[in-house]
Amino acid sequence: MDSPSAQLHLEIRDVVVKALATRRPILHHLNADTSWLLQIPRPANAVKHGSRIYYNVLIDPWFVGGQSDVAKWFSQQFHAAESAVKSVAEVEELARQVEILAGGLRMGRGAGMGLGSMRKRKVDVMDEESFVDCVAISHEFTDHCHKETLLEVHGDVPVFATEQAANLISSWNHFRTVITTPTFTDNADWHDYSLTPLPSWLSISRLTATGDSLFYHSALLITFATYPFLSHATFKKRSSLSINGDGAEDLPWMSNSEAAECVIYTPHGIPHAALSPIAKADPPLHTLAFLHGLHDISISSAQQLNLGAKNGLLAQQILRAKYWIATHDEVKKGGGFISWFLRRKVWTLEDALKAASTDVQGADVHRYGNAHDEFEDTHFQDMGNGESRILE
Repeated sequence: MDSPSAQLHLEIRDVVVKALATRRPILHHLNADTSWLLQIPRPANAVKHGSRIYYNVLIDPWFVGGQSDVAKWFSQQFHAAESAVKSVAEVEELARQVEILAGGLRMGRGAGMGLGSMRKRKVDVMDEESFVDCVAISHEFTDHCHKETLLEVHGDVPVFATEQAANLISSWNHFRTVITTPTFTDNADWHDYSLTPLPSWLSISRLTATGDSLFYHSALLITFATYPFLSHATFKKRSSLSINGDGAEDLPWMSNSEAAECVIYTPHGIPHAALSPIAKADPPLHTLAFLHGLHDISISSAQQLNLGAKNGLLAQQILRAKYWIATHDEVKKGGGFISWFLRRKVWTLEDALKAASTDVQGADVHRYGNAHDEFEDTHFQDMGNGESRILE
């Protein structure tokens, strides 16, 4: 590496290290579709000397190969774009590299900054069995619950999944701990959803819509307290089944007045009316990120699949999320019988805002209000394949 290149490398690394020093959650888009890694900073009191800074949640991993529901003749799909990471081992390496940068450890010669170079980089420090702390699965369909990919995850990593997905995953006899995500209800306390083996400052649940018998238009709700220091707190002993032992730590357990942040992940969209539990949560929940696609997808005129941007606008009026991040909008390759009936309308946020403005002019003010005003404090992100974002 010549001197200018070395200097640039050091400058970029310094910028990354300074950004990570904020100890804010990090979101990584692992493919062009809807596989994510959410890195949540552990509270300061939960980080022992030399231990990891982030708790890593792997969401709906599917990296290579095809997926088929019912039968291949009925529906089979493949990623149109090669996934930025191609295995769970590469996710582990990505998480390891972030830990190195966040901890200020020196990277070895020739290490790069992108996911591709992270794939080639072998690090000898912090050699844990797994850097994935838990897996969250939103649906039982194989583009979310992809068996071949999930079997690459260490069997001691706990999996949180919807009921049908949990039953399917349990049948593989690979994971030691498979937990059905409970439904978050009106006036709920997020602490009550922190199920063992999760640490006490983190919970995983789901939001469901009335009349959605198959829970197709549901959402994962990942809630966490990101307090840097804790005082005047009681301690609650947690038992642990987790691979890295986080639940066994004596962690401060804050009173019920403690607010928290949440990430809402809904790959097919969730009707905006089903978000009332967020507005009514006690203690309050502040939506940091809302992962909801822009594309409107249906099976002919019979069934709505992905609710798209206009529903996202209505949801944002309730959530007022700091980040709205598009997900599950990849136009995949494949076919099968069902493909003849699929209808996709590709929206942009600008198109949806214009449509909302037209509806307002049509006197539908109660429904949309001033849609543009709702986005004054919101960052819309169409994160590409392999892109990462610190959620400040």
